[in-house]
Amino acid sequence: MAGKIVGIDLGTTNSVVSIVEGGEPIVIPSSEGDYLFPSVVGFSKTGERLIGSVAKRQAVSNPDRTVLSIKRYMGTDHKVQIDDKQYTPQEISAMILQKIKADAEAYLGFPVEQAVITVPAYFSDSERQATKDAGTIAGLEVVRIINEPTASCMAYDKNREGEKSSDDVETVLIWDLGGGTFDVSIVEVGGGLVEVKATAGNSRLGGDDWDQRIMDWLIEEFKGKYNIDLRSDRLAMQRLKEASENAKIQLSTETKVRVNLPFIAADATGPKHLDMELTRVKFQELTADLIKKCEEPALRAIEDSGLNIHQINKVLLVGGSTRMPAVQDKVRSLFNKEPSREIDPDKVVAMGAAIQGAILVGEVKDMVLLDVTSLSLGIETVGGVFTKLIERNSHIPCSKTRIFTTAADGQTVVEVHCLQGERELAAHNKSLGRFELRNIPPAPRGVPQIEVTFDLDANGIVNVSAKDMATGNKQKITIQSPTNLSREEIDSMVKDAAIYAEEDGRRREESTIRNKANIEIDTAEHTMRDLGERMTPEHRSALRDATDRLRTSMQAFDLPKISADTKTLQDLLFSISTDAYYALETGRVGADQAKAQAAEAPAEEEPDDADLFGWFNKEE
Repeated sequence: MAGKIVGIDLGTTNSVVSIVEGGEPIVIPSSEGDYLFPSVVGFSKTGERLIGSVAKRQAVSNPDRTVLSIKRYMGTDHKVQIDDKQYTPQEISAMILQKIKADAEAYLGFPVEQAVITVPAYFSDSERQATKDAGTIAGLEVVRIINEPTASCMAYDKNREGEKSSDDVETVLIWDLGGGTFDVSIVEVGGGLVEVKATAGNSRLGGDDWDQRIMDWLIEEFKGKYNIDLRSDRLAMQRLKEASENAKIQLSTETKVRVNLPFIAADATGPKHLDMELTRVKFQELTADLIKKCEEPALRAIEDSGLNIHQINKVLLVGGSTRMPAVQDKVRSLFNKEPSREIDPDKVVAMGAAIQGAILVGEVKDMVLLDVTSLSLGIETVGGVFTKLIERNSHIPCSKTRIFTTAADGQTVVEVHCLQGERELAAHNKSLGRFELRNIPPAPRGVPQIEVTFDLDANGIVNVSAKDMATGNKQKITIQSPTNLSREEIDSMVKDAAIYAEEDGRRREESTIRNKANIEIDTAEHTMRDLGERMTPEHRSALRDATDRLRTSMQAFDLPKISADTKTLQDLLFSISTDAYYALETGRVGADQAKAQAAEAPAEEEPDDADLFGWFNKEE
């Protein structure tokens, strides 16, 4: 059926696909009859490719040729080695998407060509690009990438139709804990509008981490009993991983579980069996710090939204890991309200993605989505400063433009270094890419005008352009290059910004002070050269002395003295320039009269700090 767009939740552990039929989202089952598609790819010893449930079933017997949790490597240069071939995360993800596409087509009876795919809110530009590339490899046109919490809220808003009046607005906190990531979004819903106010998260926290704690406990208990370390046995580790995940799931409804793995190892005395009881109390003790890690992103999202905890009307749980009682207890204690699970937490993301697809083709009307970007975007300017053009939590799509200039006389090329993050200094943020704008007409520093534009599309993908205003010469790029930066590093950007805010601010202030000093020294040298004989010997001597004092202060790195000497030099330059202009008009030097006129004139605005150090730092 032409015009149909499916919604796909491409998850770390499981994936789900949905479509809107008759105005309502439905979840499409796999060919095995389950609505969950395990995000697992396996390669049999005969070379057959196995995807989904069949790959998960053979993972225990064939761990070296089974790929799990590939989503955690999206946007990196990680490779999966199978025999003599290497696979990128995009290729492995594309295999999962191909299985989803084929099963959906078999169920629906018509080709599936377009999809809306969801990603964690804290996915970086490269991770979003990698997800979109995976869809393309799978034969899908990815018409939109949207954030998982946002998709969940769209499904929630659709589900509440008929229950609320058209002008009834709710503020909903989406608590999305999946297999590999944790996201929190603050969303206002009502009147057909779904508006994201703020988002935060931890892109390295998910159900896999709870599984790992059970694994570690089982390994240590077994080692203490038999003096055998199971970590060196890949087959045993795969059995432990599967048993740990099952134990976690069972402990969501039961107070204790028995983990029984016969013939898990052997020594000189014979085979050894793992048979242990794990209680919910012990499990929660093992994972208490993981629960604690959920607090900071939730509170940061509320702070960024400008709201307070009491203004949150509902907390919507999303992701299979929110079934854990400890997670629900944490929500209750933080927000003093019962968390909502009115839509299946495993299905809600895909359902929201399908609704977004239906909006794009006009099947669902009277619903508008306003999403935000999770990290700031900008460029590196002189002094290694990160100058932001698009602030985090800005609504997308959006476009921001700013004028910059050159840092050196005669500069004919500038390098635009694009960055993403929250730190004050460029080196502490994530590099997205670089490009050069050439053939700028040579001119004194500060004269050329370079217009830099950041375009952030509805998918959260970045396009950057630079244009020389004099010639119209333009250069632009779409940020596409993958990064080897870990998601843990990306997730820590906002946290680091808070921890190092004082240090970054100090270093930024130092850079600003020194840049202002360099400007005045440069201006003094130009003034002495340009005025020539029109400058009195007394003025020339005073200007040289003031310039030398400022240079000495800079060499001593005495910031208060640099600021004072910069002001002295600036005042002297104003006085000399005023005398020079007055002399041109009257034929004589009349400093006193000129100064009196200048005192009566309105003071000029001090230039913004960003304009002072907003220069590119590349010379031809």
